[in-house]
Amino acid sequence: MSEKLKVGISIGDINGIGLEVIIKSLLDNRVLDFFTPIVYGNTKNASFHRKANNINDFSFNVINDVEQANPKRPNLINCWQEDVKITLGEENEIGGKYAFISLERAVEDLTAGKIDALVTAPINKHNIQSENFNFPGHTEYLQSKTNSDDVLMFMVCDELKIGVATGHVPLNEVASLITEESILKKLRLMNNSLKADFWIQKPKIAVLGLNPHAGDNGVIGSEDDTIIAPTLEKANEEGIFCFGPYPADGFFAGDAYKKFDGVLAMYHDQGLIPFKHIASRKGVNYTAGLPVVRTSPDHGTGYDIAGQNLASHESFLEAIFTAVHIVKNRREQAELSENPLAFRKLSKDRD
Repeated sequence: MSEKLKVGISIGDINGIGLEVIIKSLLDNRVLDFFTPIVYGNTKNASFHRKANNINDFSFNVINDVEQANPKRPNLINCWQEDVKITLGEENEIGGKYAFISLERAVEDLTAGKIDALVTAPINKHNIQSENFNFPGHTEYLQSKTNSDDVLMFMVCDELKIGVATGHVPLNEVASLITEESILKKLRLMNNSLKADFWIQKPKIAVLGLNPHAGDNGVIGSEDDTIIAPTLEKANEEGIFCFGPYPADGFFAGDAYKKFDGVLAMYHDQGLIPFKHIASRKGVNYTAGLPVVRTSPDHGTGYDIAGQNLASHESFLEAIFTAVHIVKNRREQAELSENPLAFRKLSKDRD
């Protein structure tokens, strides 16, 4: 029997719901049949959140290094020793400081190969900023730490997999960033991820337009006709089966997304608003294009409900199992690539 995967978990903002959803996800011991969890945080902080949310009969196995992890217990590495004041529901410098300490230690182990995947609890993109963290979010930080040329914010659930062409950028900068090169990069990343990470042999990708009604033949903007449409032709010449550009409103209202394996939106909210509605608390944020596997839940720090035992852990648990699934798919593909006949047969069976 193969060894269980080790999944690292960073705790996010200590004043938010991160530790609550982490503990809730690990409460049922049956999840330990599938992976060994290693949380990067602090025992006192974890106890504070457990008590604040009236969670009983739960404890971490405290370790100093991944190698000491007990595969039958939720494990926690103490990343700091000092006492830290937790102010539930408050955005402050303390929350950002210790979110980064947790993340940094987890990423060190991830890039060193000590853990097989990383699941990140939500950070506050404002209070985490420092000399060591000067990024819009987890995605860009991990891209930098792994020296990745480009990455794709890929929101995934059973019903929909949607990536964004421009990510965490102000809306007034989006149009200038929509270029043939940028769209092709994201389409290649999505196409490769759908094949390697989700085992879809010939993925069909829909591409949304930038402007209302996809420009309406140039009446409401020219980018859809002059940039996006010609780029899709080039992508198809490369063997990427992509279609569009589609007007975003009708595309989702008419359930057209159900006909595709992946969707590329032009900007953040164009993709994430329909995704979060469709995913219904089970959405996962996956960073495609990295040499390592990282996922996160599709929600934020939840300051407004922190410490009230109201946070749903469904998305976080989905993020963990998605990470496990992707790691196994990658490894299985690497093994089968040495035997092309077996690889083609298994790929056909999975379609």
